[in-house]
This record gives sequence, C-alpha cells and structure tokens, in this order.
Amino acid sequence: MFADFNIWVKESPENVLEVLMDIESILAKLSSEVEELSFAEPVHTVYNPLKYAERPHMAFWSRYGRPKKEAVFLGMNPGPWGMAQTGVPFGEVRLVKGWMKIDEDVEKPENEHPKRPVTGFDCTRSEVSGSRLWGWAKDRFGEPDNFFKRFFVVNYCPLIFLEESGRNRTPDKLKSMEREALFKPCDEALRSYIEYLGAELVIGVGRFAAERALAALEQKGVRIERISHPSPANPAANRGWAELVERELTDMGIKI
Repeated sequence: MFADFNIWVKESPENVLEVLMDIESILAKLSSEVEELSFAEPVHTVYNPLKYAERPHMAFWSRYGRPKKEAVFLGMNPGPWGMAQTGVPFGEVRLVKGWMKIDEDVEKPENEHPKRPVTGFDCTRSEVSGSRLWGWAKDRFGEPDNFFKRFFVVNYCPLIFLEESGRNRTPDKLKSMEREALFKPCDEALRSYIEYLGAELVIGVGRFAAERALAALEQKGVRIERISHPSPANPAANRGWAELVERELTDMGIKI
C-alpha cells in the first residue's frame, strides 16, 4: 500500500521521500486496522478511500502536508461526494482538481453501493461541505500554498458508512461497541498526525470532531478548539458559513 511514490518525488522538495515514508506508515497502519472491523445493520456498505483512492490522498499529503503547521482542521469522516470520490478530506471535485491541482486515478471500492457509485474525478456531484470549506480557503488565501503553509486538514475516521438506502451514516450513530473498536485506531492515528505535523492547535470542524480531538489529545498538551460545521444540515452554516467561521477563528486568536 502507498508504494508508488515516483510521481510525487519528481514534483516535490528533496525531503519528500522521508515525508511520504512517515505518512505511509501512519496511514497503512490505520487503513489495515479499520479494514479488520465489522459493522452490523443498518450499516450496509463501508468504503475505505485510503485504499481505493490512495494516489490522490498521498498527493494531498506530499504536496501540502509538510510540517510544521500552525493548526490542523479535523473533520469527522469522508462524505459520499467528497473524500469518497477524491481521497481528499472535504474533497469537492471541482476544488481539488482546479485549485489544489490534484487529479489522480481512483479505483473502485471492493463492494460498491449501487446508489453511491465512485467515479473519482469524473464525479459531477458537489460536496456542499467541501465546497464551502475549500471555497473559503481559496477566496481568503488565494493560492493553495498560502493556506497550507499554516494549516492542514485531516479526517478523524477514514471510513464512510452507507445504509442500504444509500443514506450516509456518521460514526457517532454507530453502535457503542462498533464506536469503541473504531475510535481506538482513529485516536492513535490522530495523535500521529499531530505529532508529525507539529501542530499545537487542533480545530474540530463540528462538535463530534472537537470531542474526539479532546479525547485523543488531552494528555498531549494540544489546544482544542471548534468551528461550525459547513454542512447544509447546520442552519447557521446556511446563513453564510465563511463569515461565521472567520468570526470564530478570530475569536480563538487566529489571524486570517
């Protein structure tokens, strides 16, 4: 897994191989451990983008995930039209391809849900949360490097859970024993991400992510904050998420 680094080595700084080897180890361990888990109904299908969308995910890390970061934004888990398609957290196709300049091959998941097909960068659906988050970053910072030299974005859980109807089922809605088994490797991976990136601040995108960051990092001396989730399910986000999040970041002392 994550063995073909040539394309990124050619395009990246001289220490990129060391960077990718560190990240490869973290992600391979996380992917392997969550692949061993099982989930009962109403979970019908589970996607692991770390496996079938590894190339764009590694491109994201190699281009933009070099330490040290001022803060890391933490999402919950992949969305069906975002990271499930592009391998990038909140990865709305248009912005990943057009702004981040990432456009890599995406394979099919082993057990594809007929109502949630994976078409990679050919996907024509828009991930609203991703459009809002990355659209804000583009409008505020201009070039991607201006954002990523200070910040990075990761998801707490790498899996997407789909019910038989195709409805997305978030990790907080899993059964208690399933959550416990899932949270252990995700907590460990989060600690590894933050240690590697050298960040002293984690900003949970929504309540769940902030709570999991607190649980995983409370003994690590990492400051935990929270911003409103950009999902259309959040009424406050629908009244102008970019303006809202800038007020929240300003209140926590981050200069934008």
